[in-house]
Amino acid sequence: QARVFAEVVNVTGVVLTKLDGTARGGIVIAVQRELGVPVKLVGLGEGPDDLALFDPIEFVEAIING
Repeated sequence: QARVFAEVVNVTGVVLTKLDGTARGGIVIAVQRELGVPVKLVGLGEGPDDLALFDPIEFVEAIING
């Protein structure tokens, strides 16, 4: 779906929601590779104030450290 959307709209980045909880976030890498654009924001909760800038180093450390 994201690829088809990107073919119609000039996508410059991705916002991923629901990265909290049990989600490991592996989709981050797949989406970035598929679309060739950076992940800019991630959702860490339920509200609009729960959006945060995506930090790739912090993301990888969280995966490695569990």
